[in-house]
Amino acid sequence: MGGLFHKLRHPRRCYVVCAIPRSGSNLLTDALHATRRAGRPKQFFLPKYESSYAAAHGLDAFDFVGYVRGIVAKTATSNEVFGFKLMGWYLLEFLRRLRKARLFDDGHSSDLQVLRCAFPHLQFVQMLRRNKVQQAISKARATQTGLWKVQGRNSASGKAEFDPQVIARCLEDTEREERIWSRFFDTISIRPFQVEYEELCQDYEGTIHSVLDFLRISLPRGARIGPPVTIRQADEISRMWEERFLAERPSAYSPAAG
Repeated sequence: MGGLFHKLRHPRRCYVVCAIPRSGSNLLTDALHATRRAGRPKQFFLPKYESSYAAAHGLDAFDFVGYVRGIVAKTATSNEVFGFKLMGWYLLEFLRRLRKARLFDDGHSSDLQVLRCAFPHLQFVQMLRRNKVQQAISKARATQTGLWKVQGRNSASGKAEFDPQVIARCLEDTEREERIWSRFFDTISIRPFQVEYEELCQDYEGTIHSVLDFLRISLPRGARIGPPVTIRQADEISRMWEERFLAERPSAYSPAAG
């Protein structure tokens, strides 16, 4: 499954940020990218993005094996670290595509073996959010406005309106995707390094350092973690929506940040 040539051509260390929508994963991955020592952890394997990434790096998006190897080689940082992000909702399809490619699966490989053949020494970082209601509200607003990430010149393309049914569906989606990750980690017998969104917001620099320590990535002497490049979207509207939603559906309560 790849042999010595495969190992020589690939970076020594890989990691994946395991997330679900509105868990704060952009805040984490942008911070890791900004260190210039932790790869460029993007959603390289979300099919709708692959053609853009392939074009940007001179790869063939229709050659999946070549695309996987090429993205690893071309987006790793100089210390040979490659990172990427996966959402729970397309995890199983991603595993199916890796197996179908044959090179990463000898027909008897476990999910973990398939992943570590494609991504040597793969480590797992899971992004979580304690307050599921706030997470669902964030997803509801992003779905309505089309604004999934506040950065640069990004702007809303629609108007957000309070709709408890939409929020409830988003809450169900959040819980379902977390179960997908939980079952996956149980299956591969791995305990991922977990990062909580609330902790990341409260101690941004310290949390990023803890992730780097887990991944055994060192920064140059004197280097510091810069301020966040991704802006938090929670605001007074989010707080008001949370109060209204919990007043109507108190059984949906989840611990508040802090």
